[in-house]
Amino acid sequence: MKKKAFPLVKVNTLLQHGPVVMISTAAGGRNNVMTLSWLTMVDFDPPLVGCVISDENRTFGTLKNTCECVINIPTLAIARKALACGSTSGADTDKFAAFGLTPQKASLVKAPLIKECYASLECRLEDSGMSDKYNFFVLKVVKAWVSGEKKPKTLHHLGGNSFMLPGRTVKVKKWK
Repeated sequence: MKKKAFPLVKVNTLLQHGPVVMISTAAGGRNNVMTLSWLTMVDFDPPLVGCVISDENRTFGTLKNTCECVINIPTLAIARKALACGSTSGADTDKFAAFGLTPQKASLVKAPLIKECYASLECRLEDSGMSDKYNFFVLKVVKAWVSGEKKPKTLHHLGGNSFMLPGRTVKVKKWK
């Protein structure tokens, strides 16, 4: 297969096919939520998730100050709300009210779960050592919640307002 040069500014579209998530935080009696797709598993036991949150987002400072958040996983059913949350500043907008999202009390952190999301992962900040230079945080999942949905249509970001949905599942035989 012949390959051709690819623009470096678009390399992220080749790699970031993990699920879109909505990070919820709480500080000063106010909930906030932002959408992101730059995250990765760092470890399995305990589950550690790495994510990039721009230092220009309200969530960056709130996470550094409170050391906790919830990673919520939306589905196609609320795709427009997720996109809107990622395109709106929480500085002057209550995104829960503006986009019809329902905050639910978490069991171990102050940040809320989002009722409309397929899954919610309560997290505590494990490591912010790379946050000042790379905006990279490592979060420890301390409690996980999932709805009964059998095959959730999670969103996977391809750049801009393009997303893909999970397709069929295939099993590949192991190499001998």
